[in-house]
Amino acid sequence: MKIKEQEIVLVAEKIIKSFPRNHSITDPYRVLITTVLSQRSKDENTEIASEKLFSVYDSVDKIANTSPQQLYELIKPAGLYKQKAKRIVEISKIIKKKYSGKVPDTLEELISLPGVGRKTANIVLYVSFGIPALAVDTHVHRISNRLGWVSTKTPEETETLLMKILPKRLWGPLNGSMVEFGKKICRPISPKCNLCVVKEKCKYYKSEKGGKR
Repeated sequence: MKIKEQEIVLVAEKIIKSFPRNHSITDPYRVLITTVLSQRSKDENTEIASEKLFSVYDSVDKIANTSPQQLYELIKPAGLYKQKAKRIVEISKIIKKKYSGKVPDTLEELISLPGVGRKTANIVLYVSFGIPALAVDTHVHRISNRLGWVSTKTPEETETLLMKILPKRLWGPLNGSMVEFGKKICRPISPKCNLCVVKEKCKYYKSEKGGKR
């Protein structure tokens, strides 16, 4: 492993240790549907929508046998509720019919579901099945570029490069920790560099703009 890659691993480990995220819910179906709800939504709004949804429809069968309109009010806090309701019902019907009510545990099968991209699939693989998977969302993509780990234009490019740099044991934990780190410290606008535990290893902080903060 190159010296730069060794440094990246150490920084990643520090972020994971400093901003741990525990997953209290690991049921594959609930994790999948909640992650679909989280698309373009704040965590707190996603949580409200998920709790409302599963308090009424607590199984694949129940959601598969309902209409998207029945879900509108329940998931409205997460935003884009009409689109998400349609996807959730479609996903549930496929899981019920094609997979006998059980969420599949491969990337290929998960991303074949309506509205399920690599990020969502990788979260399910790691959180629910314990399979090494690197979920790259806007936080992971932005922070990895800001730190200088990669120089990429898309989350897909970031995922590919990080998988080459980081050991598999860090793939799963990194997403949740980066989300917490990105919300509390390494924010998109006005990052709190003075409070950052890894600023000495950060390309942005060392730059003229970052160094003046």
